[in-house]
Amino acid sequence: MELDRRSMTSESASLMSSAGEEKMDVTSELTSPASHSRDSGFFEKSIRMLSIRRSKQSPNKESGKEDTGTWKRKRFLRSFKSYEENKTTICNGVEKTGENKEPEPIQGKPLSVMEINELIQKRQLLEAFASTKLLEDETISEWDAEKYKDNPQEFVRKSKDVDLLYNSISNAIQSIVEGTLEHPTVEGTMLTSMVTLIAREEAAHPDTDNATHPGSDLLGRPRKWRETWKEAINESAKKRVLKAPMASKEEESSWLDLHLNFLQKNLREDLLKIKLSVKKCYPEEYQVCDTYVEAFHKAIASHLQHLCQETLDFNELYTLLTWVANTYHSELFLGHPDLKPEVKTENLSLLLTPADWDKLKNDYIASAKEKIKSYFGNILRLEVTEKWEKEVHSEVKENLYHASLSFDIQTIIGEHTKLSGAISRSLETKMLELCVTELLEFIPRFEKEFTAWSTAQDSPIFAPYFVAYINSFHDLMSGLETEFKVNTEELQKILVALTRNFTNIFLTKLRKKAQPLLKKILTKDWILDTERPDSLASAVSQFSEHLRYMREPMGQELLREIHRYVVKEYITQVIKHRWRMNRETRQEVSKKMDLEFTILHNMLIDQGSDSHWLKPAIRHISRIIGEKKKDKIKVYVKKLCQNYPDIRKDHILAILARRGLGRTRRAAIFRQVCHVLESSDRGEGNTLFAEIDVPVVISCF
Repeated sequence: MELDRRSMTSESASLMSSAGEEKMDVTSELTSPASHSRDSGFFEKSIRMLSIRRSKQSPNKESGKEDTGTWKRKRFLRSFKSYEENKTTICNGVEKTGENKEPEPIQGKPLSVMEINELIQKRQLLEAFASTKLLEDETISEWDAEKYKDNPQEFVRKSKDVDLLYNSISNAIQSIVEGTLEHPTVEGTMLTSMVTLIAREEAAHPDTDNATHPGSDLLGRPRKWRETWKEAINESAKKRVLKAPMASKEEESSWLDLHLNFLQKNLREDLLKIKLSVKKCYPEEYQVCDTYVEAFHKAIASHLQHLCQETLDFNELYTLLTWVANTYHSELFLGHPDLKPEVKTENLSLLLTPADWDKLKNDYIASAKEKIKSYFGNILRLEVTEKWEKEVHSEVKENLYHASLSFDIQTIIGEHTKLSGAISRSLETKMLELCVTELLEFIPRFEKEFTAWSTAQDSPIFAPYFVAYINSFHDLMSGLETEFKVNTEELQKILVALTRNFTNIFLTKLRKKAQPLLKKILTKDWILDTERPDSLASAVSQFSEHLRYMREPMGQELLREIHRYVVKEYITQVIKHRWRMNRETRQEVSKKMDLEFTILHNMLIDQGSDSHWLKPAIRHISRIIGEKKKDKIKVYVKKLCQNYPDIRKDHILAILARRGLGRTRRAAIFRQVCHVLESSDRGEGNTLFAEIDVPVVISCF
């Protein structure tokens, strides 16, 4: 509001009459809302205060004689001659200034510097400003009148006094603003008075290029208290942010999560107070909510930047990242429904700089590397201690042996990529790449541990777990392809090698069980039936029976391999023996071979083998050994050649030798069936005899 030296006469009488009323509180706010205008209260209290002071200073003056204080008060009142003409209006409880006019020099005698300072201390800022402006104008007028020509130091002193008083008012404004959110209730009268004060200063000191007085840059210059107001809000926001409780890591493991919860709760309450109570104390042009939101935003950004410099672990980094990416703008904080529509977030800058954000994400991924590695390590440790060592049998789900390996690994990958994806797409991609990298390192470690355990002991749970792990790794690769869209080319190579290694261990263990029984074929103990005819089938079944719970097609393929292996080894044992048998023994051997192989073959077929083509091999050989008639032997040999095109001459001669035929008879029979060998298709197909070696002695005798 303008302070006009021509604005005194219209109210001087009424204002003077109120000067003697002592019932009003000298230290009360001049700007408190009442039926009278704010400035009316200001004049009354200023005059009353001066009257009290002067009366104490001159107790012996005659009552009818004006003392110096009375003269000063009249001069002071005359400086507001036209106040009613420029009186402010009330809008939402806030004084709204009229058109800015070039202020004219104010005539009147200001209070002393000490008196003005007392007004500032009592927060009577409008009165303090009015008198400070009088002091400033007086000093300028005296300079213009060359009063300080002979005493320039006095001008410097008075200029500094003016500047110090304005600075004190500025500090008071800052204190009022900073204290706004500290108290349970908002002192609306104080804020509206402050807004009026800022408006009057802006009217009294227009912001122009030639604002300062030629004699001193301390006089006449704009004080820019609206900027002071904004700076005070920024300072208040900083203090409010730092006020949120924060325990140490030693006191509370989830210190950061608790701190951020306190922060969002406290500041959300502050913003609600600003919306409901503080905002209405300011004109619309102040954009109070936007100013406070921006101040809190800057304060939080600075605080988070400081937190980023701390050494944070994986969980703390995740807490900070997700709070910035998700919580900050959500309904838990700035987006809370109670704050709408006043609190707007769409125009806020980034809470963290791109560099800080990238650093935070990189630290998170680096920390996650050890975390994922430890998770995978725990999976392996539990397999060893809770399953292998305790020999806990594998579960069967959907008719397949089941291991939690694939589920556990995919759960770890899924949870971490999902949480990272909620922060940013790029972080999700990095996390998935990290998990796959760690998985590619984990599988060889797992393979090494399982191999060491399985070769060190003959555990009954080996075969079930062998099958379960093959199933699980198959599911893992499928899941990574379908659920996570991972390129599994490298993983496939690793799993192929693992499967081959595990299969070799499986077959090695099977051979170790079967070989002692196979080596007894055609021995005296075997002929004397000291071993049950199902002994071989029982030994093989310890491994083959578990393959029905293996995912196809691998289970079927491995069962075929076992079936073929047993038949091949059986034939090898038959043809390598060199001792001769009489007719009775040959017939006994023939029956035993037929019975034993039938049990073995039927068992493998029942377990799921589709290798029916192997059945004639041993049956034809057993009949050749036990057949009395030479002509029928030729028929069986011919069928053997027809069923197995890869059979060779030395195989046929060795089988006939088992029958006990002489060299001439063997040669004759071979000549009679050799045309079958020559006409047989030797192309690719089921092969059995190609890998069976015939001892030289057998082939020659």
